[in-house]
Amino acid sequence: MDEMDEIDKLLQELQQEYSESKPKPQSPNPPSVEVNYPKSTQFTPVTSGVDKMLNDIKADFEEKDLAEKLQQQQLIEAEKNRQKQALEKTAKLWLEKLEPLSQEGLWFDKFAEGYPSKLAAAIEYLQGLETE
Repeated sequence: MDEMDEIDKLLQELQQEYSESKPKPQSPNPPSVEVNYPKSTQFTPVTSGVDKMLNDIKADFEEKDLAEKLQQQQLIEAEKNRQKQALEKTAKLWLEKLEPLSQEGLWFDKFAEGYPSKLAAAIEYLQGLETE
């Protein structure tokens, strides 16, 4: 039985070696690692020369667009004023030619009662005729 004892002893040694070299199973929840990054108070990107140049060009275009829009708005306002003045002139001429005792003159007097002036009523009336 000596031989059996030696074999058993060898088997035990092999088992022991095997169990020592075998990796240990990891626990299901590995320990958490806390990383402390330096905290900055505010992120400020560094603007390169190209970025600055692009921002300047963009600002120039925006300024030109704004100036063009303002100019267009002024042209529109000037055109509206010209049309208003032309309509007022037409309304004054129409009122001068209107016979107060004619059927149209009597009707217009009644129509003009709801307006601050006969000129305002004539402008409204003539605008209505233009849209027909």
